Amino acid sequence: MRRQNDQTLGEVLKEWLERSPIKGKIYESRISLIWKAQMGATINQYTTDIKLVRRKLYLKIVSAPLRQELSMSKDKVRDMINEELGEAFLEEVIIN
Repeated sequence: MRRQNDQTLGEVLKEWLERSPIKGKIYESRISLIWKAQMGATINQYTTDIKLVRRKLYLKIVSAPLRQELSMSKDKVRDMINEELGEAFLEEVIIN
């Protein structure tokens, strides 16, 4: 006799990811792709590093005027990335 599964494969994978130690690396990779797609080539050429540490996104921007402009809209950047991720994952964006 076969057992009935109460969960879909997607639900099981999502639960596994929540408990997995690689969750941070997967999200860092996804955020990097979102950043490149949403910000465009010009901003990407001035972005030298993207790191995710404990739900905080660290961006290294080499252009001082761009760094200043992005610093003033950190909440907007955080909200845009969280919307693309489909959940409120990022707590803060830190621009260096």
